[in-house]
Amino acid sequence: MATAMKKTGNLLQKHFDTALESPDGIKKLRELILTLAMQGKLVPQDPNGPPASELLKEIQAEKETLIAEGKIKKQKALPEIKPEEGPYDVPAGWVWTRLGLICNGITSGSTPPQSEFNTKIGIPFLKVYNIKNQKVDFHYKAQFVNRDYKKQKMKRSRLFPGDVIMNIVGPPLGKVAIVPDEYPEYNCNQAIVFFRPFIKEINTFIYTYLLSGSFLNRIELIGTAGQDNISVSKSKAIEFPLPPLAEQKRIVAKIDELMVLCDKLEEQSANRDQKRLAVHTSAINRLLTATDKNEFHTSWQFITRHFDSIYSVKENVAELKKTILTLAMQGKLVPQDPNDPPASELLEEIQVEKERLIAEGKIKKQKELPAIESEEIPYEVPEGWVWDRLGNIVSKIGSGSTPRGGKEAYTSNGIMFFRSQNVYNDGIRTDKIAFIPRDIHEKMSNTKILPEDILFNITGGSLGRSALVPASFIEGNISQHVCIIRPIIIYPKFMHLTSLCSYFHNYIPMSITGGGREGLQKNKMELFPISLPPLAEQKRIVAKIDELMTLCDKLENQIDQATEKQTALFNAVLAQV
Repeated sequence: MATAMKKTGNLLQKHFDTALESPDGIKKLRELILTLAMQGKLVPQDPNGPPASELLKEIQAEKETLIAEGKIKKQKALPEIKPEEGPYDVPAGWVWTRLGLICNGITSGSTPPQSEFNTKIGIPFLKVYNIKNQKVDFHYKAQFVNRDYKKQKMKRSRLFPGDVIMNIVGPPLGKVAIVPDEYPEYNCNQAIVFFRPFIKEINTFIYTYLLSGSFLNRIELIGTAGQDNISVSKSKAIEFPLPPLAEQKRIVAKIDELMVLCDKLEEQSANRDQKRLAVHTSAINRLLTATDKNEFHTSWQFITRHFDSIYSVKENVAELKKTILTLAMQGKLVPQDPNDPPASELLEEIQVEKERLIAEGKIKKQKELPAIESEEIPYEVPEGWVWDRLGNIVSKIGSGSTPRGGKEAYTSNGIMFFRSQNVYNDGIRTDKIAFIPRDIHEKMSNTKILPEDILFNITGGSLGRSALVPASFIEGNISQHVCIIRPIIIYPKFMHLTSLCSYFHNYIPMSITGGGREGLQKNKMELFPISLPPLAEQKRIVAKIDELMTLCDKLENQIDQATEKQTALFNAVLAQV
């Protein structure tokens, strides 16, 4: 046992750095420390110390004294655990017992009428939200129960400093704390169970046992109204590994020591991530604020030299994707070609095409939109580009509607009916698609989807999400939560990427309307300023974005692979321990 103990300790110390590199490694390390503690593998045993069987005798003597003095009632007998019946082997000198045999009380609380509460004086009343970070935080939403409230249930669930409490209704289940010395007496509601050992000194080890998850792994949960619950009566019968009292104290001291190391690892990890983020943010800002090509090139060279270190976490890659879009819309992603016809000519072509569609009765003549003022322009664009309003460069901005009867109108097949849950930035998804009959689809002719339309969510939590309809798309319709943006002549994929970029989304908060469910209206969207390059440059920009996004996807895949490798390595270390 001593050799195994030494090996376990060496492995724990040796692989703390492995935990730092593995996702959830520090969390798993904390769990391992507690598991080893409950198995008697964290500290060596003292062969000269009294065995836990002597401690059990002391507990039994204290119990009989309390019964004789009338302070507690005689409990219903619980079967003792034979050595071979324990869930796992424990060291010599330990014994398996039951929680109900070592605790004076294992009871949950109850809630008095609201009229019995106040916020200043009385008996402190604990609820689940008062258990935070393995401590009682009574200052959060503090409530007191009037001291003269004498119902028997409240007497039964009195808490005292040193009691171990745990929430028994979840999720999350199993938050644990020791009642502090701040007040001489407490009480709690029915979502909390307390464990009061006959010998107070073992409360810390009981707390550690509950914290380790061993209790939750052993007890059968009760499901009630969508919530998990722990049975108080079954809690009393749960097996408990009892070490000698002196060893309990050594175990708790070792846990505290190792948890401090875990705290330092977490701090080290946070500092490292903060430094990496600071370098990334600085590099991105230098790119975005570059005033000339030389400065831009220097900033980009810095990123390429430090690519592996800066983009070793997915969060930074996600920010890089956003930056790529921003640079594209600022005209900094690809060089301009002086031979390209300027975007002003593209605007003229768009206007001609729009007038043709009006003449053919395919679209209605729209109200003239105001010219863009200089203060509306968020950044300067290259020569050959122009700023114009979204409403001037599209043939349609319009939302759909829900068929009469709502969901009752949906069918198992027919015409695909796209709702906000089908619209994602990487494309339309049909796994949760609804269908409407063809006759309803024909009646909703103004909201038919055409190939290479942009679908844009205009309400709810997914507001701002958009998808480009594939060129091969056949037919479909949209709900009132989705808007169609139909560009004229503009390269559809460039228009879609524009709808994803940050400056486009910056206009959304100042344009939404509504109280309970925010929405973006057509007349607001029409006013969005759009930076428009020549058509040929739009295609070059899209090609470059596709190239860089592919690189970002590869980076994310590499991070996933590295993460899996680190996790496998750390799990192998845990298996050794």
